[in-house]
Amino acid sequence: MLTITENAARHLRAMIEEKGEPGKCLRIFIERGGCAGMSYGMTLDAEQQGDFSAERDGVKVIVDPASLQYLHGSTVDYCDDLAGTGFRIQNPNASRSCGCGTSFEPAEGEAHAH
Repeated sequence: MLTITENAARHLRAMIEEKGEPGKCLRIFIERGGCAGMSYGMTLDAEQQGDFSAERDGVKVIVDPASLQYLHGSTVDYCDDLAGTGFRIQNPNASRSCGCGTSFEPAEGEAHAH
């Protein structure tokens, strides 16, 4: 399960409209690297077969099956604060996150296979 805040849905819809890419979704994926071991990546993309999707207010966030094990139970929010502007992941599977919020260390044995 993945939760999208109202603020994130509103900003995602505006971004899709601004870029002129109707039907696109926010793809969140996990890569090895970053200051804490794993990092979040995000891009606008079309939904693919096998993707997990969460929808709110007519927009979708999609995650590939391999990344979902690290993102299960997370909340996608949009923030505009001193740490920067953009989509942020509140991830219960992270034992620690870096200060910039773009990478994390998975909790030992906490990745869920789905």
